[in-house]
Amino acid sequence: MSASMQIKIGIIGGSGLDDPDILEGRTEKYVDTPYGKPSDALIMGKIKNVECVLLARHGRQHTIMPTDVNYQANIWALREEGCTHLLVTTACGSLREEIQPGDIVIIDQFIDRTTKRAQTLYDGRPTSPPGVSHIPMAEPFCTRTREVLLEVARGLGVKCHPQGTVLTIEGPRFSSRAESLMFRQWGADVINMTSVPEVVLAKEAGLCYASIAMATDYDCWKEHEEAVCVDNVLKTMKENANKASSILLTAIPLIYTQEDWTHTIKALKTTAQSSIMLPKQH
Repeated sequence: MSASMQIKIGIIGGSGLDDPDILEGRTEKYVDTPYGKPSDALIMGKIKNVECVLLARHGRQHTIMPTDVNYQANIWALREEGCTHLLVTTACGSLREEIQPGDIVIIDQFIDRTTKRAQTLYDGRPTSPPGVSHIPMAEPFCTRTREVLLEVARGLGVKCHPQGTVLTIEGPRFSSRAESLMFRQWGADVINMTSVPEVVLAKEAGLCYASIAMATDYDCWKEHEEAVCVDNVLKTMKENANKASSILLTAIPLIYTQEDWTHTIKALKTTAQSSIMLPKQH
């Protein structure tokens, strides 16, 4: 790793995928941000000697529903802590026959069906940074980081789909069958409740963001298949959570030692910076 770029990995753990035991030498830190408090304490520690910061997306007791997660505060806090990368996990429903429960998808695109969420750090509040950010979203996820995750998953023999479009719904309810069928027609591959606005805010913050999506069910589009329910989701998560943590444990030292990230991170920061329209100075 080049000395010029200090790599630090933020990990946002989704439902059932936020085990703090993956970190060595853990310490907790409660922080505040211009957007309020993050979902929970930031847990600092190391994975194979790489500095990491873990945050439970829904709080450690899983008390925060997807709509009420303070995505702005979470991303701000992790960036302030010096994170350059965000590796996140998410449970999702599969909208494709070939994506089976227990499979991993390294998602590369999203369709946004959320309705109630702040999607920008530049929200016009006096405590927020000035201006309006028109951030490009053609490539929402970091390609280089995704490639590392993919390589690692394959090396571990984990069944993994190299790309996929996630459709994020508002929740907390699951979809109706008509919605599920429509989302399939739209070309979505998996469905969840959290990728948006998390990936959007990470892009605004200039972070390398990649997501390990774990399919837990077939939502409700599939005939002769039990429709999604919390019990089955939790059961599949429990049986497969080790896949996500093995990928993280192997990928993090690789990201750290891989060739230089300076250019990638600089390009992200430049894009984020040049997307901001500042107020006119009279």
